[in-house]
Amino acid sequence: MKNIKFTNLERQKTIDNLEGDEFDLIVIGGGITGGGIALDAASRGLKVALLEKGDFASGTSSKSTKLIHGGLRYLKQFDFWLVKEVGSERAIVHKLAPHLVLPEKMLLPLIENGSYGKWLTSIGLKVYDILAQVTGDDKRKMLEKKEAMKLEPLLPKKILNGAGYYAEYRTDDARLTIENIKTSLLFGAQALNYAKVNDFIYDKEKVAGVKATDETTGKEFTIKSKFVISAAGPWVDELRSLNNSKKGKQLHLTKGVHLVFPYEKLPVKQSCYFDIPDGRMMFAIPRGKITYVGTTDTNYNDNKDNVRTDLADAIYLISAVNNMFPDINLELEDIVSSWAGLRPLIHEEGKSASELSRKDEIFVSDTGLISIAGGKLTGYRKMAERVVDRIAKNMEEEYDIKLKECFTEKIFLCGNDDFKKFKHVKKYIAEIYDRIKGDKFTEHDAWFLVTNYGKQTEVILDNYAKIVEKDKYVRLAIAELAFGIDYEMVQNPMDFFIRRTGRLYFDIDSIRTLMKPILKEFQKRFGVDDSVVEEWKSILKAEIKEHSDFSLERR
Repeated sequence: MKNIKFTNLERQKTIDNLEGDEFDLIVIGGGITGGGIALDAASRGLKVALLEKGDFASGTSSKSTKLIHGGLRYLKQFDFWLVKEVGSERAIVHKLAPHLVLPEKMLLPLIENGSYGKWLTSIGLKVYDILAQVTGDDKRKMLEKKEAMKLEPLLPKKILNGAGYYAEYRTDDARLTIENIKTSLLFGAQALNYAKVNDFIYDKEKVAGVKATDETTGKEFTIKSKFVISAAGPWVDELRSLNNSKKGKQLHLTKGVHLVFPYEKLPVKQSCYFDIPDGRMMFAIPRGKITYVGTTDTNYNDNKDNVRTDLADAIYLISAVNNMFPDINLELEDIVSSWAGLRPLIHEEGKSASELSRKDEIFVSDTGLISIAGGKLTGYRKMAERVVDRIAKNMEEEYDIKLKECFTEKIFLCGNDDFKKFKHVKKYIAEIYDRIKGDKFTEHDAWFLVTNYGKQTEVILDNYAKIVEKDKYVRLAIAELAFGIDYEMVQNPMDFFIRRTGRLYFDIDSIRTLMKPILKEFQKRFGVDDSVVEEWKSILKAEIKEHSDFSLERR
């Protein structure tokens, strides 16, 4: 699969192209929902432009639990439709990018006086399998206490009655988003980050495009389009207000928080989904060098552009983990990183944050602005299909143009050239390790490259071969950066360290050693002066502190 040039080094040219063209569809929002819509619409033949006010995936779509999962807890809420849809979507999304959406067995411990009893869990997981059309080895198993302890020795022996054992998938949400957007480019879509929509343009009282600001220069530009979809996540209601159409149902924002620990501090062998004494559920997921835990579910009414992990959030999650794994005794100083993000749910009167449905909804204003909100990461493809079906109907009625049916379940994402199954991914990881171990790289390094980039690893290794640098990890990071700048619209070091590579969350220490050479490389490529580099440096240091420092003095 060929990579299309997708770079901010030609930013003005991109903006000129957007201004000079007329589109069928503008998508506002470069998260997983917007990226999914751009791919669906472009693959059906629409001329698509996507705009994102920050970096791609910088809102909710880099802050999820990073699971493609069926939403087991929605069975408790009798939300069978949602379980059926997202449950069957897991296998589809895995097929589209098996290097990025990885199989992950999940353990559901059955605890004395817990909310999941043996019988209910067995029935629930059985229903889950049926609804989600789970087959083969992925079907649920009920485990006795001894079997559960063997899989996860850290579980509380005294109060453990057994466990449910079932299949989910793990991903990197920000990478899944960027690969969807890059794949849409193969079908002619155009996309731009750091482009904020400030207003709509109208023709005969119908939305006919947008006015936007290039956030890197402050210049305004206008794009014309037949239709506009807002997939702006937590900011959907702001755009509805701009369009004077914020009526009826509104968003209800809840905050989710995740903490990251070194694997040695929380050495769980097996991903777990478990009860918290207050009735909520949380995950503990091992991932390479770290284990992360989450999530909280609290109402949020504060600044949407600066969502923080508070001390109270951290204490709550740590006590929940220590309660489930009594031999662990985690403390605040054990936290190496964290992230906090917002879920844009649909408000339902009388329901608490954790009871709100994760179903998506579509709003259409009198002026024709289409907004979509709610939903889950797992269901992004179906959300896109539903909203593009609306556009297809309008295209036929208003312009006598008939679009193709949705076929995104057959479109492999960038990075997946020929992975048919996960075993092909594992084989490729072994091949990459064979090729890089001569430079003293580890198996983990090969795993990191392939599970981030898939077959695009080849471009990175080609870059690596051309770079003269003593330190192999610096050399590899510069090779990744070159790929990110040329093909993934990286604009600044935060894009690179947070969303394209996940280092801020999963390998925060590496940023401390890579910061200087990466900033130097940015300066070389973008031609910025020293003051910009210093500003970037201070932002990066602040990000590291914000995500990792939970000392009482900081607060």
